[in-house]
Amino acid sequence: MISKALVKELVQERMDEMDNDTYLVDIVISETNQIVVEIDNLKGSSTVQDCIRVSRNIEHNLDREEEDFELQVTTPGLSNPFKVHQQYTKNVGRNVKVVFKEVGSVEGKLIKVQEDLIIVETESKERIEGKKKKVLVVKQHTIPFDKIKETKIVISFK
Repeated sequence: MISKALVKELVQERMDEMDNDTYLVDIVISETNQIVVEIDNLKGSSTVQDCIRVSRNIEHNLDREEEDFELQVTTPGLSNPFKVHQQYTKNVGRNVKVVFKEVGSVEGKLIKVQEDLIIVETESKERIEGKKKKVLVVKQHTIPFDKIKETKIVISFK
């Protein structure tokens, strides 16, 4: 079976050469040597050219005569949960849904990412004592990474 560490090394080698803020999201290698590599870019999305460059570096450095493999280099989908810290950093300012490990979730704007936590801002109209109309209430939720089960971008067509 092809080593995940070797594939990671080959991916990182090419990303270092590209020097364009591309980062590794995930590598999955099945028992049948189907390799799926996910990459992304902090300044937007990775291009087809980025995927091709990474793919070629892996293909040229693995020997199909020794072990046959199938390779796919792609970008993470919008509906997939975040897997690495850089995805949080990239998506500051976007609406996200954070599902907690214990119970519950929060949906709002990701406004800050630190090494061990994120801050999500929510807005809701609430009735406040002494007021006739509901008032817009803005809350900031500080969420440690160790309490997060998954985080996804909220896709809106408004």
